[in-house]
Amino acid sequence: MGTLLEIKDLKTHFFTLDGIVKAVDGISYDVQEGETMAVVGESGCGKSVSALSIMGLIPVPPGRIVNGQILFKGEDLTKLDRERMRQMRGQDIAMIFQEPMTSLNPVLTIGRQLTETLEVHHQQMDQESILERAVEVLSLVGISDPERRLSQYPHQFSGGMRQRVMIAISLMCNPKLILADEPTTALDVTIQAQILELLKELSQRLGVAVIIITHNLGVVARYADRVNVMYAGKVVEQGSSLDIYHYPRHPYTLGLLRSVPRLDEPRKEKLDPIEGQPPDLVNLPSGCSFAPRCKFAIEKCEIETPSLLPVDENHFSACWVADKLGN
Repeated sequence: MGTLLEIKDLKTHFFTLDGIVKAVDGISYDVQEGETMAVVGESGCGKSVSALSIMGLIPVPPGRIVNGQILFKGEDLTKLDRERMRQMRGQDIAMIFQEPMTSLNPVLTIGRQLTETLEVHHQQMDQESILERAVEVLSLVGISDPERRLSQYPHQFSGGMRQRVMIAISLMCNPKLILADEPTTALDVTIQAQILELLKELSQRLGVAVIIITHNLGVVARYADRVNVMYAGKVVEQGSSLDIYHYPRHPYTLGLLRSVPRLDEPRKEKLDPIEGQPPDLVNLPSGCSFAPRCKFAIEKCEIETPSLLPVDENHFSACWVADKLGN
């Protein structure tokens, strides 16, 4: 497998009246062909902004990519003009937005919303072939009786079925990469598992790479090959799912894991929340952004910003006390 996407020192800032919001502040990672990558962090850490940066959907103004490269199959997306980026979206890179209830147009049929992508990117295709593809993709994502469903409207679908439709729309042009932004938000637990299972199955069957963006570490345990943990606009830990879940080497990752209920512990065990609040991205503290909330912080943490360095093979952490967590 080759490298499909490579992000190098990406910085996306928003220039507001209150100051510069450093939503994404120098992140780097790569995604291999057919791989499922998770980007995890609490609200406001910059994970959705990083996805919108890849898609070229940052609102300008106030937002702007101020530094870095986004290499997709070797082509730097930050250098493309609007028309070329528009060709890439949907065809090579697709995005599943959160909240399928609001992402689908309530006054257009499901069929119309499915066929639109192909009509834009493959204008030489005839209508019959486009409809055949729509039926094929609806069936692929597990929607029964797809021919009849094409003429129905979003309100005639359940929440889980609408999310399947969103996945179907993203698959219409056979993209190489799908960005799934909180794909299980507002769905109940069993439907969440079905949607994630579907994304993993499609990734393996079609060879499409998937980036799952979520705030819930528990959600991606079974489905991601590798995980990026983000905090205050930076990637603070990077590694395989096994490394992240069993050998966390950053206090923030450890805090996220301890705040999730576990089935293998006594019910009387209290959850251990992360104390304090995320930092203001306009006025970031000096040193490590997590230091004010960290139980392991030393004096150095408040002065110097740690870099993302290897703590094991293919396992990286941006922490001055990572060695202490490994014991």
